[in-house]
Amino acid sequence: MTDKGKNGLAGAAAGLVNGLFGGGGGSVLLPLLNRWGTLAPRAAFATCLAAIYPMCCVSAVVYLFQVRPALETVLPYLAGGLAGGVVGGLTFQKVPVRLLKALFGAFLVYGGVRYLL
Repeated sequence: MTDKGKNGLAGAAAGLVNGLFGGGGGSVLLPLLNRWGTLAPRAAFATCLAAIYPMCCVSAVVYLFQVRPALETVLPYLAGGLAGGVVGGLTFQKVPVRLLKALFGAFLVYGGVRYLL
């Protein structure tokens, strides 16, 4: 398979997961970027975030029109997410890649266990 084919397949898988679960496309995309890509680990994390953001926006719009969540319920999560995103983005370069990988894996395991229980 060509690199373009692999990239398209990885993007489609991430978009599908993101659309089905309202997020989580990065849990598919980051391992594929690491396996198939030639990016340095830090660049793979950044590329994953840059690709996931538009997917999350599309998923959010679809959910807003289909589910119509109450805005007063959404706003606290949005405010916290924005603050966390700023802090994470500013500290990203300071965190060792090994710790980034460990944290990413820990969040995947935590999320998986929470979904099963």
